[in-house]
Amino acid sequence: MNSDKTNLKKIAAEKAVEQIKSGMVIGLGVGSTAIHAVNKIGSLIESGELKDISAIACSKATHDHAQKLGIPLTSFSEDRLIDITIDGADEVDANLNLIKGGGGALLREKIVAQSTLYEIIVVDDSKISKYLGEKFYLPIEILKFGWETHMKFLESLGGEPTLRKDDSGHLYETDQSNFIIDCNFGPIKNPESLAKELESRAGIIEHGLFLGLAKEVIVASSSGIKTIKK
Repeated sequence: MNSDKTNLKKIAAEKAVEQIKSGMVIGLGVGSTAIHAVNKIGSLIESGELKDISAIACSKATHDHAQKLGIPLTSFSEDRLIDITIDGADEVDANLNLIKGGGGALLREKIVAQSTLYEIIVVDDSKISKYLGEKFYLPIEILKFGWETHMKFLESLGGEPTLRKDDSGHLYETDQSNFIIDCNFGPIKNPESLAKELESRAGIIEHGLFLGLAKEVIVASSSGIKTIKK
């Protein structure tokens, strides 16, 4: 990604951080865009501009990074509701539905999103589509046991499934030690129906369709920053 686009994503992420106020419980997202928000939150806490913040991270990597920045971390045993979460997405449709999970943290991201009062998504304009699935495969987190059984099931739904591998060619494992299948469905014109099909299948832990969870999407593009709200 060129430096101009990277800088725009940083500006967009920091714009989202402006909505965080002292005393809030916040969700910390995953990925190259969300990390700009985490860094800004850390600097605001260090300067004293944000106080009494507690945060829940969407991945172990984000948790470790937040610790290094001095962001106070909490858990769902202490705080059941999150005021604002700032996260990224792999694809966003016209109804602000999302595909997430390219970074492998979809299960924790969805738990955090469903516990959040106001979910803000920050993306660049390449992630905007008319329909989900036009540009990105659908990540599906599965139990290791019986993973092979899901391949034909996903094919029966019209998908082209591939078991994810890491950069060294080994089978990718999530923070929860599960596998991920990346499934190409093409344009998903009825994501609600597909979500129900996937949720009915034993062994599928979670899918990357985030439907009705985003309240606001901040889009970085060469023409500037645009905000889309529900």
